[in-house]
Amino acid sequence: MTSRLTYFDNSATTFPKPAAVAQAMTRYLLEDGGSYGRSSHARAFRASAVVECCRERLAQLMDISQVEHLCFTNNATHAANVILQGIDFATSEAVTKAEVLISPLEHNAIARPLAQLEKQGLITVRQLPAGTDGVIQPDLIAPLVTDNTRLVIVNHQSNVNGAIQPLAKVKQAIGPIPLLADVSQSLGKLPVQVDEWGIDYLIFTGHKGLFGPPGTGGLFIRQPDTVQPLHLGGTGSNSEHLVMPESMPDRFEAGTPNMVGIYGLFAALDNAPEPQHSLSDFFALMEAIEALPGYRIQRTENRDAQGEVISLLHDCIDAATLSWKLEKAFAIETRPGLHCAPLAHQFLNSFPEGTCRLSPSPLHTTADFDYLITALAAITGESN
Repeated sequence: MTSRLTYFDNSATTFPKPAAVAQAMTRYLLEDGGSYGRSSHARAFRASAVVECCRERLAQLMDISQVEHLCFTNNATHAANVILQGIDFATSEAVTKAEVLISPLEHNAIARPLAQLEKQGLITVRQLPAGTDGVIQPDLIAPLVTDNTRLVIVNHQSNVNGAIQPLAKVKQAIGPIPLLADVSQSLGKLPVQVDEWGIDYLIFTGHKGLFGPPGTGGLFIRQPDTVQPLHLGGTGSNSEHLVMPESMPDRFEAGTPNMVGIYGLFAALDNAPEPQHSLSDFFALMEAIEALPGYRIQRTENRDAQGEVISLLHDCIDAATLSWKLEKAFAIETRPGLHCAPLAHQFLNSFPEGTCRLSPSPLHTTADFDYLITALAAITGESN
C-alpha cells in the first residue's frame, strides 16, 4: 500500500526533497569540504567544480548563454535586493522620478524593496494592465511606458492563484526598457527562456520547484555595469585591490557561498521527481472543488495561464479555520493567510483575510487529490 502525500504547501517550499539532496549535502560536510575559489589544493578544486557545474546546469535550464552572469545568492529575496538596491534610479535622465511598472501579483520580495525606494523618493511604482485574475494584458502596456519608465518587474507565476504571465510578450511590449523576472514559483515547473525572451534581470530560489534546500537561489544580470554590488568583501580574486572585481560572477558573490546548499541544489537538479499526475488531473481537481457547496477558487480565467497553485475561499469558513480543520482532521497541510503577497490579495479582493492555498507537487497522485476532495467535502458537511 502506497503512503498518502498530504503536504499541499509546496509554494512555500517543496517537500519531501529527493534523498540525493541530503546525501550530497552530507558528502560536502563529511568528505569533500573545501572553500569555493579560495585555495589551490585538490579538496578546494573539487568543491569549486561542483559550484561551477551547478551554475552551468542552472544556466542551461534557464536558456542563459552568459553563464558567468548567473550568480548565487541566499534566496530570491536576497537576489531581488541586490538588483533593486544596486540600480541607481537617482541618475535617471528622466525629468521626474523614475517609474517602475509591476504586475498586480507581486510578492513582498519585490514589493517591500520597492516601497522603501518609493519612500525615499527615488521611484514611483505603477501597475501594469491586467485582467481580473491578474494576468497581464501586453497589448495595453504601450501607453503606460514613458520617458521616465526605468524598469518593469513581473512575477512569472503567482504564488496565490497560479497565474502564469506572458513574459515574452511583456518584453516585446516594453522594448528596450529592462525587464526583471521573478521565477521563484515557476522555475522547475515551467519553461524559462531568458535569452529567447530578452529578460534583463532574473531572480530565483532553489528550494521550491527545483526541490533544492533552503538558503539557495540566485540572480542573472545581463549588463552587470547597470547594478552596483550590494555586498562587498572577499571573492578569492583580485585580492590586492580594495574594490570589488568587475568580472562576473565575482562582482556579486562576496563572501563564502552556501557550499552545503549548492551541493544539495546540484543534486536536486540531477534528481528531479517524475510527475505522478498530469495537468489535466490538476484541472479535474479544480473542477471537483468548485462543485463542492460553499467553495470558491482564486484561479485564472484562461486555463492556458493557470499553474498548479490555487487559493480557496469558503462562504462560511474563514481561511485560517479551513486550513486548521484540514490538518487537524485529515493531516492535510496547507497555508492560510496572505502568502507574503498582500498586493495580489488586494487585487484579487481577498485582503486582508487571505485564502487557504493549495500547492501540490509533481509527487501528488490522483489518489492524493481524491483524498483532498473527500476532506473538503467532509468539512463542508460540518459547516451545514
